[in-house]
Amino acid sequence: MCRHLAYVGPEEPLGRVLAEPEHSLVRQSWAPRRQRYGTVNADGFGVGWYAPDDPVPARYRRAGPVWADLSFADLARVVRSGAVLAAVRDATLAGADGEAAAAPFASGRWLFSHNGAVAGWPDSAAPLASGLPPVELLSLEARTDSAFVWALVLHRLRSGDEPGRALGETVRLLAGAAPASRLNLLLTDGATIAATAWGDSLWFRTEPGLSAVVASEPYDDDPLWQEVPDRTVLTASRSGVLLAPLESPASSPTLDSARAGAPPSSKEPCT
Repeated sequence: MCRHLAYVGPEEPLGRVLAEPEHSLVRQSWAPRRQRYGTVNADGFGVGWYAPDDPVPARYRRAGPVWADLSFADLARVVRSGAVLAAVRDATLAGADGEAAAAPFASGRWLFSHNGAVAGWPDSAAPLASGLPPVELLSLEARTDSAFVWALVLHRLRSGDEPGRALGETVRLLAGAAPASRLNLLLTDGATIAATAWGDSLWFRTEPGLSAVVASEPYDDDPLWQEVPDRTVLTASRSGVLLAPLESPASSPTLDSARAGAPPSSKEPCT
């Protein structure tokens, strides 16, 4: 398993989001508080961020533990961004594919992370591979289940799915093929965040009109943090957060959806 986090809001140094909080993502690499599977996330890490007036994010990824990377400490101190996605990794097979296996994965304006595991990988996913064009299979960054999950999500995004639908339909597909899978997915384009809770913890913290954070676990004890129910798809932006059950039909994304902390709304919202 892994820990991951996405942030959209006022421009901040990366370290203020990822390292300075008492229970920051960096600290979660060796002392997570709510991780259900695994205890140390030392098999790689990555951070992606967006610069002003550039829709394509930059990435910094490494195969080792984040606490041992002095270059990251310098980078996090001086680089500022208003949109970030970062992850620390606990690999099923330590060292497999090196930093190429570390989230975030990227394509165009998108950054993506998977916290979990596809049960029975790779055999369980083999029937699903036929649904992807060969060029997309050959373009996988790593030979891991997370890279394959990203290929499924990206295929839906390229086909025109909205982010929440792309994640939700991918989770349903994988859960049908491998029911014991854990599929907490996290996606951003620098303006919005989409995520799923399926088998592990997921939390969000929002200050409407200012910022939104979605993370595997809270990085501090602020009462603004709210836990996302299991089997939920979340969409977030600076404007607020929308939650919808993943059991809802994909053709009715607004069914039973509700704005977090508000009455029901009819609007659509690691391995």
